[in-house]
Amino acid sequence: MRGPHNIWRLIRTGATFERTGAMRVVLDAFEAPKPLRIAARVLGWPFKWLGYEGDPEMPPLTRALTALGPAYIKFGQVLSTRPDVVGEDLAVQLRILQDKLPPFSTEMAKKAIEEELEVPADSLFSTFSEPVAAASIAQVHKATLADNGETVAVKVLRPGIEKAFRKDLDAFFFAARFIEFLSPASRRLRPMDVITHFEGVVLGELDLRLEAASASEYAANTEQDAGFQVPPVKWFLSGRRVMTLGWAEGLPMGDNTAIDAAGIDRSELSERVLQLFLNHALRDGFFHADMHQGNLKIAENGDIIALDFGIMGHIDEYTRRVYAEILFGFIRRDYKRVAEVHFEAGYVPADRDVDEFARALRAVGEPIFGMDATRISMARLLAYLFEVTERFGMETRTELILLQRTMVVVEGVARSLDPHMNIWKAAQPIVEDYIKQSIGPRAVLKDLAQTARVLARFGPRLPEMVEDVLTQNSRSHDHHHPKSSGGRFVWGILGLVIGGALGGLLVGGF
Repeated sequence: MRGPHNIWRLIRTGATFERTGAMRVVLDAFEAPKPLRIAARVLGWPFKWLGYEGDPEMPPLTRALTALGPAYIKFGQVLSTRPDVVGEDLAVQLRILQDKLPPFSTEMAKKAIEEELEVPADSLFSTFSEPVAAASIAQVHKATLADNGETVAVKVLRPGIEKAFRKDLDAFFFAARFIEFLSPASRRLRPMDVITHFEGVVLGELDLRLEAASASEYAANTEQDAGFQVPPVKWFLSGRRVMTLGWAEGLPMGDNTAIDAAGIDRSELSERVLQLFLNHALRDGFFHADMHQGNLKIAENGDIIALDFGIMGHIDEYTRRVYAEILFGFIRRDYKRVAEVHFEAGYVPADRDVDEFARALRAVGEPIFGMDATRISMARLLAYLFEVTERFGMETRTELILLQRTMVVVEGVARSLDPHMNIWKAAQPIVEDYIKQSIGPRAVLKDLAQTARVLARFGPRLPEMVEDVLTQNSRSHDHHHPKSSGGRFVWGILGLVIGGALGGLLVGGF
């Protein structure tokens, strides 16, 4: 239950935040009102000695979250993707959160595998290493399959992690209600919604079957992408608490010395990282949302290998088109078109002035395009763009925030490989190709065909739908203007009949 029994956990949390100096950082970042600051001091200061000390080498907030354990570490990681909630400064600090904890024993991992797969681990694997990576939710072992000698990576959830997360989630919900009660102004930040979003992310990561499904879908989408690999899922060795993938051998993406020694062109590699990400986001609408250097390797042949599919981003076809048109407009420096796209998509209220918005966008874009190529930042432009749209009343769209955050990370990876790369030059062919495929005449025909297929499914129900329209029209005829309702009736009938006929023809033709 989410109730007062969580007070002790909150006191321990407040004490840790006070002891590490994180309390002041958070309260200042949120411009917390006086009642909330007093409550925080009451929960934290008298019990400061109960707080965890943490690692003094870390910044205050990451130090506190790391000391408090897995659920807090993961919460910090999720919040790093929401600068709209925590602010850009805190989001940047949270992005460097160390997701490393002491590993649990190999014997415990083997026991978890046996319980999940109902087969002794030693009969499945001829070799099974000590942990090669340990994070907040799970750890990874390198193993060899007993039946064919293939090398695989086995990911195992931490023992008791589900119970620990449920316990901390209860405390988080209790804290969110407490904050909203003490500070009604904080409701604009939607604390309860934030915790609910976090709960959904965590519950997804605590079921490794979902991560395996993401890896499988991502691999299928990118199968034809030159210079890119996703390790295959071993479904027969995967379950809710265990996931097995093919082993990915390669150089760390962050080791430029090793990459140079291998004779791999870092300039080409930097462009490929960016272009692959944009392709996945625009073409597939399904992208790796945690593409930092720790989740990327370089194979011997120069291919980029992606790892860890716990956080994936999804954007629908319509949003992709909007995003592409925005990027394309900036590439062409057509600020009026960028403004129009925002209005057409409903991102900016219709009562605002489109020309004024276009001028604000020009103020965002021109200084950036006036920079030297080494300083042109797509991530910075997107950040400025969000500032402007917020000023003009644009509502926050979570999927675009995640896309922006990932773009920041990917750009950082690309520039670490080649500081002189021109981000916009690398992005232009991908965006232009998507525009041709998805917004040109070919896309119109494709959309018509899809619409026709949907309409065709209603063919057998046309008589019933027409009768419903006639009945409604007859009733409204006695209460409204005959001409107006009659016009709606005629257009309704024509729409159904023409739509059904067009659907039948197009479905037959496609």
